[in-house]
Amino acid sequence: MNLAEKSVENAEYMIEQIKERLNVINFDAIKPSHFDEEMYEELKDIYDHVMKRNTFSPNEMQAIVEELGNLRKEK
Repeated sequence: MNLAEKSVENAEYMIEQIKERLNVINFDAIKPSHFDEEMYEELKDIYDHVMKRNTFSPNEMQAIVEELGNLRKEK
């Protein structure tokens, strides 16, 4: 999988991996459809950060989820 390529499938993969790594229960509010291609690089940056770490404090998890929420496209 080439995550440098902007695609819906890659966004879905990254979001699922972030959800698994953070083990966040109520993460269903953030879905790949909430992101557009303009946000892809920011999503990839968050994904890269999360994948580098093994553990997160509750504050770090909250900050990551909030940042993902900030990236959501406007309706």
